[in-house]
Amino acid sequence: MKTLKRRRKEQKTDYHKRIKLLKGNLPRIVFRKTNNYLIAQYVKSDEAKDKVEAGVNSKKLLDYGWPKEFKGSLKSIPAAYLTGFLMGKKISVKTSKKMAPIVDFGMIRSIHKNKVFAFLKGLKDSGIEVKCDEKAFPEEDRIKGKHLKKDFSKHFQEVKSKIEAGK
Repeated sequence: MKTLKRRRKEQKTDYHKRIKLLKGNLPRIVFRKTNNYLIAQYVKSDEAKDKVEAGVNSKKLLDYGWPKEFKGSLKSIPAAYLTGFLMGKKISVKTSKKMAPIVDFGMIRSIHKNKVFAFLKGLKDSGIEVKCDEKAFPEEDRIKGKHLKKDFSKHFQEVKSKIEAGK
């Protein structure tokens, strides 16, 4: 029982939320942030045992032409959008059923117009059914990276088109 309290104190697990998610019997898309990357996983649960069907790390964007000078920004808003877009494409290839998954952010604070909602917009634009208010998504200029010190918008479109092509 001590470990449950310890994980809650360390802000790693919210057990009330986890039980509700597991009782839903729907697949989940788990989104996590690390110090350097964004991680997304498509998870199905059976009797409280999680099975990862597909996973994407924002480091994968380097394979799609993410510029080396922007390597440090693999957890930015454009990276979050493209990670969500890539995750959505992987999910649609893996699963034939169009089932609206539950999005699980864990202990990440979901503030409107931040990385979490950029990730959701990427999922939605890739064809995954996600329930979310359109007002919560970041502006198009921020998603494309025009707000960054170096304008990222032309690279953004190149990376997105490569993901769409499946290269």
